[in-house]
Amino acid sequence: MPTLPTPRLTVVGAGPGDPELLTLKGARVLAEADVVLYDALANDELLAYAPTALQIFVGKRRGKRAYSQDEINALIVAQARQHGHVVRLKGGDPFVFGRGREEMLYAEAHGLATAYVPGISSAVAAAGSLGIPVTHRGLSEGFRVLTATTSSGELSGEVLEAARANATTVILMGLSRLEEIMQLFARYGAAQRPAAVVQNGTLPNARLVVGTVATLATQAAAAGIGAPAIIVVGDVVTLATAQATPQQAATILYQYAQVA
Repeated sequence: MPTLPTPRLTVVGAGPGDPELLTLKGARVLAEADVVLYDALANDELLAYAPTALQIFVGKRRGKRAYSQDEINALIVAQARQHGHVVRLKGGDPFVFGRGREEMLYAEAHGLATAYVPGISSAVAAAGSLGIPVTHRGLSEGFRVLTATTSSGELSGEVLEAARANATTVILMGLSRLEEIMQLFARYGAAQRPAAVVQNGTLPNARLVVGTVATLATQAAAAGIGAPAIIVVGDVVTLATAQATPQQAATILYQYAQVA
């Protein structure tokens, strides 16, 4: 009678979008997987590293069934017990608003061994790929990374704290609340602070809108910016042209001219 494989879970960060930004360890672990459960923010090209694995999409995409977190947790355990090594492939870094440790704790409570492979977070890389650092000498000595809303859907209190501070603020999953967030920053005297939205950062179809807290929501709506996108507020946004392509630079300069 064949020996059943040891049930285990490895949570792997897929990086910010560009498939070449997956870590070497992430690629190796994918190659060893028996099952891969992957999210919408994980680039589909990464599945090529796991050609023999059972591949199950558990994210949210239009026209496809979305799994609840409870269903994903149960699926991890069931697939590990049946097949062995489950790799949970998550966009960015699983420990930055990715529920990575939450899934590991559930798996551990059900007898699975677990491991974590970090990924490059979009909180830094998405804007960085277009020349916007989160810190820069003379402009920003620190940064905050926030989720826009709480688990109940309310605007996070951390956004209010960020609006009162001068550090660079990076907000994930906040595009649908962009106008409300910018109004909050403006209320605390930051209306003219540089601000940007980055869509699909690190990918060839990346889009960047640059303006101020007072203008960004209107600009992003006019440009048709959609998810996935991050919001950046702070003086570092003025460096946006440093690594942008000529086409992106022209867009940035045009938008600055409008709000000057």
